[in-house]
Amino acid sequence: MSSYQKPKGTADILPGETAKWHFVEETARQIFHDYRFQEIRTPLFEDYHVFSRSSGDTSDIVTKEMYDFHDKGDRHIALRPEGTAGVVRAYVENKLYGPEYVKPEKVYYMGPMYRYERPQSGRQREFHQIGVEAFGAESPAQDVEVIAMAMQLLNTLGVKNLKLVINTLGDKESRQAYQQALVEFLRPHFDELSADSQTRLEKNPLRVLDSKDEHDQEIVTDAPSILDYLDEKSQQHFDTVQSLLKDLNIDFVIDPDMVRGLDYYNHTIFEIMTDSKAFGGKMTTILAGGRYNGLVEQLGGPDTPGIGFGMGVERLMLVMDAEDVKVPVDDDLEVYVVGIGAETNATTLEMVQALRKEGVSADRDYLDRKAKGQFKTANRLNAEYVITIGQDEMTNRVANVKIMATGKQVQVPFEQIAQHFEQVQQQLKEAE
Repeated sequence: MSSYQKPKGTADILPGETAKWHFVEETARQIFHDYRFQEIRTPLFEDYHVFSRSSGDTSDIVTKEMYDFHDKGDRHIALRPEGTAGVVRAYVENKLYGPEYVKPEKVYYMGPMYRYERPQSGRQREFHQIGVEAFGAESPAQDVEVIAMAMQLLNTLGVKNLKLVINTLGDKESRQAYQQALVEFLRPHFDELSADSQTRLEKNPLRVLDSKDEHDQEIVTDAPSILDYLDEKSQQHFDTVQSLLKDLNIDFVIDPDMVRGLDYYNHTIFEIMTDSKAFGGKMTTILAGGRYNGLVEQLGGPDTPGIGFGMGVERLMLVMDAEDVKVPVDDDLEVYVVGIGAETNATTLEMVQALRKEGVSADRDYLDRKAKGQFKTANRLNAEYVITIGQDEMTNRVANVKIMATGKQVQVPFEQIAQHFEQVQQQLKEAE
């Protein structure tokens, strides 16, 4: 038994299970394509400050969860804990805001992320995200397009009982006015707050609303609401988002206490939740995002509005398993070539290669099994057809092709099998 084990908080995604991942990824690719989002791929690691600057020095990601280190050139490097910051860095560095690019610039990504946190169901240290970002449009309609696409993706993947929760953080001025009111409310409770919230009160008071500490949650129950501090422009943006969601018949709930965990959000933020039995029937977020006007500028680019979302794939998989979502698996074997005698080795190899070039899935024996063992293997692999080649077949350049389900078989010249297998299939159907 091997003494080597995977690192804590990681998982092996084995053959069979990967078929589900392909289904999710290809479904996402197709839907994103329909909405005119294109794929972007960024490095797994970035300069530490890409994340500390964008996510905020007080966020849990930066203060507790980042995998960071100094490399051999003494550069401070971090494994990416989320997708947005790296995409924004790429957008700025490659000048995707230039006049030659059509706006909005709409991109998607998928891949592994890393956070050092306590592993639990649906939450690993190496986890995978699928996400989108749209740059250059300030319109509330862009917010709604991103939300609608997220809902369509989850519906298409078979996730049931979805609940869309939205809120707004307003623009910079609204947020500052609300932040001041929140500080005035929380200051008298300073000694009662958790250590984390005491730190956040000094650096980013809105994050106190996001505290997981039960006593903190009790304190903020009576806190003022961001919705009471929106200026006219922010209120109009949020009203339009609600109106457009209703126009698209997308149900939603407003939660004024939702702030999201990263510092770069403003205006519309949202979470899509489900009460799947995968999490004991408790409402759990499986996709979340929001607008982040100002983040591009923060990372050195021009003032550019943006909005996006991220979805945890492992968490989604748990929900799909609990909902017993049937995933189409395309691993059918069409042809198994049986070779009788060592002298058929080269011919059977040539045959499977010719079939594969025709786009036919084909396999043969590589363990020197007897003919009986090869037929058993063809059965186990659920091969649709078996082609048998022995000494006589090699002499006459004709092989037996059998339909495994019915036992019907015909003799067919090697050349026809190798070049026109679809004709052989038709011939067998007519012989039935």
